[in-house]
Amino acid sequence: MRNLKIYIEGMTCQHCVKRVLNALYSLGVENADVEIGEADISFDENKIDIEKIAKALEDAGYKLKNWQYQ
Repeated sequence: MRNLKIYIEGMTCQHCVKRVLNALYSLGVENADVEIGEADISFDENKIDIEKIAKALEDAGYKLKNWQYQ
């Protein structure tokens, strides 16, 4: 299990939070704590990588701005 803090561009409201949560959970993320502009997530690094996370966010209408492993 890998923990990651991601910073997300384009989020402005609670509707955005819900869209990001849905995008992350659709990938198979184990746990996600999302606030406007950022999220702490846990995922299986054998199944999900940063490129998949960035693509899911982009498909939801947002941009992965930065990230750091925890």
